[in-house]
Amino acid sequence: MTHSYRCVDVFGSGPLTGNPVAVVHDADDLTDDQMAAFARWTNLSETTFLLRPTHAGADYRLRIFTPGEELPFAGHPTLGSAHAWLEAGGAPATPGVLVQECGAGLVRVHAGERLALEAPPLLRSGPVSEEDRARIARALGIDTDEIVDAEWIDNGPGWVGVLLADAAAVSALRPDWSAFDGLDIGVAGLHEPALHEPGRDVLLEVRAFCPGLGITEDPVTGSLQAGLAQWLTSTGRLPTSYVAAQGAALQRRGRVHVDVVDGQVRVGGETCTTIEGRVDLRA
Repeated sequence: MTHSYRCVDVFGSGPLTGNPVAVVHDADDLTDDQMAAFARWTNLSETTFLLRPTHAGADYRLRIFTPGEELPFAGHPTLGSAHAWLEAGGAPATPGVLVQECGAGLVRVHAGERLALEAPPLLRSGPVSEEDRARIARALGIDTDEIVDAEWIDNGPGWVGVLLADAAAVSALRPDWSAFDGLDIGVAGLHEPALHEPGRDVLLEVRAFCPGLGITEDPVTGSLQAGLAQWLTSTGRLPTSYVAAQGAALQRRGRVHVDVVDGQVRVGGETCTTIEGRVDLRA
């Protein structure tokens, strides 16, 4: 009942600056309860389990657990698990493109300068009602008129996206955790002017609040970044290539690289194994 195990730092801009994901290899023999128990034990935002695919077009199958529930899709677990699968000797059927089977279907991951996932279709999109906008404002501890815009950008975890006036407004948020009432809220604001960094400037500041998933604030969040990109690039508020920052409030320095290629949003970032060994999951 021991399994190979890796902890992978995803979306970092240096050692221990991103979001860790726990990855268990060859997990076909594990029960749902064992997976959920290990996810609670790690207490990371997500823990994943690599399994044999059931779909002919997939290279591997992935199950994703938060401390509170299983998710059909999540971004940093997708990239971290792809990294772990490749590092353990996995070879995709199509060179340079991994196909992950998960609860949301098949997700393609491109292996180039850095791993980048293709954003899956949104399960829920469109404008937010005035009632929900008021709920969001209460949860974030702000006035309703401070919300520039809001859209449903749910690709599995249930995200609603909120645009504030600027990056400083995002950084200043002090949420009221008692007021979330099941909401998973992603907040974004533009850096004006952009933050100058080597390689590419940082245009967007992002924070992710998801207490309903057992996580108050997530350090760096690929699923949210994918949904925000689909929304904000389609409305012209962001260019088709940019870098977003996330995690400063948690003393992280996450960097998410977004590119729209032939109309398809790709969300990429650095991945690095920080822990490797074996884990005993006996009941």
